[in-house]
Amino acid sequence: MNQTIIDLYDQFTHGGMSRRRFLDRLAVLAGGTAAATALLPLLQNNYALAEMVPESDSRIKTETVTIATINTYVAKPASGDKFPAVIVIHENRGLNPHIKDVTRRLATEGFLAVGVDMLTPLGGTPTDEDKAREMFGQVKPDDVAAQLTAVVAAVRARPDSNGKVGAVGFCWGGGAVNNLAVADPTLNAGVAYYGKQPDASKVSAIKAPLLLQYGGLDTNINPGIPAYEEALKAGGKDYKIYVYEGANHAFNNDTNTARYNKEAADLAWGRTLEFFKQHLS
Repeated sequence: MNQTIIDLYDQFTHGGMSRRRFLDRLAVLAGGTAAATALLPLLQNNYALAEMVPESDSRIKTETVTIATINTYVAKPASGDKFPAVIVIHENRGLNPHIKDVTRRLATEGFLAVGVDMLTPLGGTPTDEDKAREMFGQVKPDDVAAQLTAVVAAVRARPDSNGKVGAVGFCWGGGAVNNLAVADPTLNAGVAYYGKQPDASKVSAIKAPLLLQYGGLDTNINPGIPAYEEALKAGGKDYKIYVYEGANHAFNNDTNTARYNKEAADLAWGRTLEFFKQHLS
């Protein structure tokens, strides 16, 4: 896939242009409307590919429940009493089948995993991804941070939690993890995949250790890395940054043929699990 086309799609999905303008530009880059139509399925998420851990997996239990006013999808090991907890925060498509699968993957690793739907106040995640992206334009970062702080407290108090709570987020959710770390001094660990960085002036409030993971080809998010790292370093924060060369934004999303990078995703996921086991067990 031509990198210029991938960059164009990233610009579209992050609110930089209308769908009509995106399709017009895609047709130019692809060499015509027919070619653009053929490319489009490779750029969009295909949730038929989402299920690495099926809902019926005997190793886990799942439930859909409201936690601190937010609708959530909860997965945990089928046996045991108390588990380290991880809040899973979605991309700007909402709580979709892929994020539910990521939640189940964490459960198979021994975590109480809570996939949140941060579009709950607006009626919940719709099936139409374009509509979901539009809805995120109405979501305010400060409100999200407050809502997630309440979710963290509620999850920590659950009888099946060991009292330690981390958060992992992807794309929009990666930015939400960074903002949550600023807002909630009780957060025990945060992992942000290609997430927008908080303002450097707010970094001093961060208490949680952070694992920050980026795709080397991500021209939208990566320019914010130096200032964030400088502020983390100046504040003596516990953090690790990994940039996966040759990987795009959303490289972890295995339902997206154009941007998924298995090598980077596997390495980042292994580091994520190791990080959470270190800080939450």
